[in-house]
Amino acid sequence: MTNANTSATIYRGPSLIDGQPIVVVAVVSDRNRKTGAVVQTYIMLEDIDPRDASKNGADYSICGECPMRGEVTTDPLRKQAKNRACYVKLYQGVLITWRHYKAGGYRTALGHDDIAAIGAGRVVRLGTYGDPAAVPSWLWDSLLADSTAHTAYSHQSGMPGADFRPDLYMVSADSEAQARATWSKGQRTFRVVKSVSDIVKGEEILCPASKEAGARVQCTTCRLCGGASVKAKSIAIPDHGPLAKRNTSGFIVGIDKNVRPKSDLDLMFNETE
Repeated sequence: MTNANTSATIYRGPSLIDGQPIVVVAVVSDRNRKTGAVVQTYIMLEDIDPRDASKNGADYSICGECPMRGEVTTDPLRKQAKNRACYVKLYQGVLITWRHYKAGGYRTALGHDDIAAIGAGRVVRLGTYGDPAAVPSWLWDSLLADSTAHTAYSHQSGMPGADFRPDLYMVSADSEAQARATWSKGQRTFRVVKSVSDIVKGEEILCPASKEAGARVQCTTCRLCGGASVKAKSIAIPDHGPLAKRNTSGFIVGIDKNVRPKSDLDLMFNETE
């Protein structure tokens, strides 16, 4: 029996990065103002609060060597890793989803048909939190079987053991040199740049959902960030984030604690605006 309209745990097993127990929860959402109606997928440590995983480095299991993870810290006043630059806000959808999972709030999807029904007719976001290459890609093949489109980004193109799928994932490039090396392999990149002037003409285009492009589309209608399966140029976006400040490298490094969405649903589904 399938239930396409309810969120569910769709994977429980070892991380392909380091073997630690992780889970994947698919959350059916239509509330994110940037992405529109999507299935959000949260890849999380099964038994570690996401904030603690960030602080002690356990998030390596789901994020690998992503440079946005920040530095391990034992500072009791910190709520996440020192200098964490990731745009995903741990205290929002990630924490809510993990707590709901630990409370037994999600059903378990059973088999290909059940998982496929969740993604059917929807745009699916692989790795709303966490890297999709930390999970066996058969899971994503099932979730995307009847979907209309997907978005996915990965820092694990060179990670031994990770199930990196360039046909499904945009390579998260951290420099122009890395991007050029990726393009030479016929793969597509998503890159954060300091300004529009840093976009490489002929290879990259400005993200159409970005503020700089006038936010003229949502991710659900744009559908360019689907890896090499999408025949398009690579994507670049200027460093951004309403709760962020920037360091000299252009990465997001801070949170304005005076800004808070109004409800748990806002926290879950508007965390990446």
